[in-house]
Amino acid sequence: MTREPVDKYFGIRLSDWIERLPNELDVDAVGLWQIIPVGMDSFGLEGNDLDLFAYRCIMALLQKGAVPVRAIKGAPGWVPDLAYRGPHEDIANQIVREWRSSKLAPDHDGLWFSLVRQDSFWSPARAGCRGDRS
Repeated sequence: MTREPVDKYFGIRLSDWIERLPNELDVDAVGLWQIIPVGMDSFGLEGNDLDLFAYRCIMALLQKGAVPVRAIKGAPGWVPDLAYRGPHEDIANQIVREWRSSKLAPDHDGLWFSLVRQDSFWSPARAGCRGDRS
């Protein structure tokens, strides 16, 4: 029987940490930079175990209704990253692959996950742009 990893700082089981992660979405967006270092440092994961941890965390966020977003200079609020579309499994796999290939850095300026709220996303209409290009 394999023992489940426990957070070395707080004693929380890995599965409980993943289950609680989406609760943060009610308060703020969750960044990839918050997921990867926790897996590595707090749970001591590496290789395939770290990939699976990241995948499971991303899936939990997506299943709660979050979408991948970025902060774009000059745009108020989060901007959905349209590079990530399709079923949740495909999105989570794509993000893990891009992180592993160094195309996606888990840092503060990188990819985040946020709930879709009318007032929290940038849109052309909210920015004062007109659809007729006038």
